[in-house]
Amino acid sequence: MFQQITDPVGGSLALSALIAAVPLVTMFVLLGVFRVKAQYSALSGLAVALVLAVAVWGMPIGQTFAAATAGVTYGLTPILWILITALWIYRLSADTPWFETLGTTIRSISNDLRILAVLIAFCFGALLESLAGFGAPVAITAAMLIATGMNPIKAAVICLLANTAPVAFGSMGTPIIALNGVTGIDLMELSSMAGRQTPLVAIIVPMLLVLLVDGKRGVKQTWPVALVAGFVFGLAQFLVSNFIAVELTDVLAAVATIVAVLAFLRIWQPREVISTTEPTDDDHTPTEGISDGGGVGSSRTATAVTGAAVVKRPPLPHVLMAAAPYLVVIAVFSIAQIPAVKSALVGIGSTTFQWPGLDVVDADGNAVAAQKFKFDHLAATGTLLLLSGIITMGIYKIKPLQGLRTFGATLVQLKWTIVTVTSVLALSFVMNLSGLTTSLGLALASTGVFFAVLSPIIGWLGVALTGSDTSSNSLFGAMQVTAAEQTGLSATLMAASNSSAGVMGKMLSLQNLAVASAAVGVAGSESTLFRKLLPWSLGLLAVITVLIVLQSTPVLGWMVP
Repeated sequence: MFQQITDPVGGSLALSALIAAVPLVTMFVLLGVFRVKAQYSALSGLAVALVLAVAVWGMPIGQTFAAATAGVTYGLTPILWILITALWIYRLSADTPWFETLGTTIRSISNDLRILAVLIAFCFGALLESLAGFGAPVAITAAMLIATGMNPIKAAVICLLANTAPVAFGSMGTPIIALNGVTGIDLMELSSMAGRQTPLVAIIVPMLLVLLVDGKRGVKQTWPVALVAGFVFGLAQFLVSNFIAVELTDVLAAVATIVAVLAFLRIWQPREVISTTEPTDDDHTPTEGISDGGGVGSSRTATAVTGAAVVKRPPLPHVLMAAAPYLVVIAVFSIAQIPAVKSALVGIGSTTFQWPGLDVVDADGNAVAAQKFKFDHLAATGTLLLLSGIITMGIYKIKPLQGLRTFGATLVQLKWTIVTVTSVLALSFVMNLSGLTTSLGLALASTGVFFAVLSPIIGWLGVALTGSDTSSNSLFGAMQVTAAEQTGLSATLMAASNSSAGVMGKMLSLQNLAVASAAVGVAGSESTLFRKLLPWSLGLLAVITVLIVLQSTPVLGWMVP
């Protein structure tokens, strides 16, 4: 048996916490300062954590490597099993003409760029985030906005900003599932808590999008559709995450929002149609010779026209075929949630066991939860996605060999992501089981109730540096729980806050900035995008922080499950 030590460095908790932070600092400095690729930064942080766990915290070598192996396995299943199968479904649809039909359907609704920003960047981007994630929503929606006549830089800014509200539940709930794995808190409890935070962001973001497209005039003329989109998405996120299933949160929220916006546009249209954006001097990008279409409040942000041609809407059968992958996913997961079906799937293919080689207790002698491993077969989200993909192949008449090739291409596309995710999870498990995370958490707990302010900032920094809400949750989830328990704050609240507030940092991550820059064909514009997005990122962080602080007090404490 190995018992964790909280202050192994000279009996000082402060010094121990500083040393415990070295693996994280190593990874973040390599990633953010020296621009080392994510996979190498994560492997370096893991190497440092292994050394400290053995040499300073006194964890036996065998148990240290067993902890790393458990982390790698958890990274592969369920996390990567979800990512791979979700991206596979997306690639299956993207390789067919039906994906373009889906885009055409959305563009046929309106030729007003403000409405298209809400529909494409916010609604369709959320639908893509529910399956693909990892930059795909930004790349695809930015290209679609450019095709409608929007300026490249402006399109990139809008799509990066829009890719916030759905991220906490993206890739079939992967970030929350990862948080559950490293904290041991009930999955539905974490899902419910996050679903009581992210709707606030969902309501704000569409308003910001129309503000960016057309300044104050955009808000004045199109606030009704922006409000409908934000309210419906936020309400659907709350209902699904609290009462249905974390995996379906973004899928159902995005579909509900698209339907609601379409229905609303049948009875309401803006007074003017904004069909093109014009460059302005204040937002010129000298290095590329391209401007981003104007700043907020600029007098020449857009051109108002009337009677512009709208893209012809495809027939209903074609629309249904284009949306088939998402409809299949909804159907499969809905059936899997039926109590009798769910019980059968769990009963046949679910196993919980103590990870071999681990026998760890905390400083008080209690067994550490992270050494318990739950392995799902049939009930796993990735397995249900695999079934959804097979059904999609049948609908699209994709031959088995072609489906296998697409699956192989998906693995190749994610090869470095696989290395990064497994390394980050291994680092997380080693830190959690050796006691490094406990030392950090106890030190942060010394800030008292002020930790309610620090908690969302930690999540924001984690996502901004790693580019992944999943990675940030894996790294900081257990630390948030430790600090919360020591300060008397809700562990569920602080853990969920790491995810909900963390997504505000995604628009600033180097990976996402690079994806957006490449997608709009303006290579090297990352610094320009960063400068334009920083105020919005910090502003949204401030808003969600205020909500989280109030939820940690009697004012909104009733919102914590």
